[in-house]
Amino acid sequence: MKIYLNGNLVEEEDAKVSVFDHGYLYGDGVFEGIRAYNGLVFRLDEHLDRLYSSAHTIMLSISLTKEEIKEALLETLRANDLKDAYIRLIVSRGQGDLGLDPRKCKSPTTVIIADKIALYPQEFYEKGLDIITVPTRRNITEAVNPQIKSLNYLNNIMAKIEAINCGYEEAIMLNNEGYVVECSGDNISILSDSKLYTPPDHLGALKGITQAAVAGLAKKMGIGIVQEVFSRHDIYNAQECFLTGTAAEIIPVVKVDGRAIGSGGPGEVTLQLIKDYRNLTKSEGISAY
Repeated sequence: MKIYLNGNLVEEEDAKVSVFDHGYLYGDGVFEGIRAYNGLVFRLDEHLDRLYSSAHTIMLSISLTKEEIKEALLETLRANDLKDAYIRLIVSRGQGDLGLDPRKCKSPTTVIIADKIALYPQEFYEKGLDIITVPTRRNITEAVNPQIKSLNYLNNIMAKIEAINCGYEEAIMLNNEGYVVECSGDNISILSDSKLYTPPDHLGALKGITQAAVAGLAKKMGIGIVQEVFSRHDIYNAQECFLTGTAAEIIPVVKVDGRAIGSGGPGEVTLQLIKDYRNLTKSEGISAY
């Protein structure tokens, strides 16, 4: 496997960064997960916009322009002869010392990894997923704003651990007021009264690129899109529920905290959105070849 590392394509075993890199020491950096389908990189511009926005907020200067990073990403795909891939784009603060001072990091570290990924087995897409609410709350926006897709993912990892310890694959995270925000690795949406509801960004939900694509498909189906605060009670009594994410795509949720959602199986709208989304990824994107 070829890895892009600071301007060079190197073999996997040679892709090394310093132990003094602040991405390693402190989670000081940003990242994006991006998908390629049949040689087309899906929503690449949107992912790069979010990467640079995250970097700007933490005052991390990315040494490459968006066009330069775009070409490096496409070249990494070609070097690995991949057409269907998950791409991890990482920019850390770079090598510094054991102190916190970011001024000691003179040059950011940029890494691009292109590989395969499968978060859930196929049966979950066909039969649906059971999920649970966990105690760990989503970071408040006044601390580390969840709009920053940072390398410090411990908030999400703690929620994932709690889900696994209870025998579940995914966890709902609430904000400090008890409202639904997102899951440990995915955005969450519910269908009620023929409208698709998603938690507002200001609650602490990451602006999901897949979620936005799915909302566009739902609009074409005549479904209203509403960003509105909702609780677990609203999920329990929703007609349908599903998760969205770059790696997961769209996955139906059929039970939450032991309560069956809707009919207890994947909903018709969710199944249609899965079909439409897969068709969309086959026809939209930036070609790597």
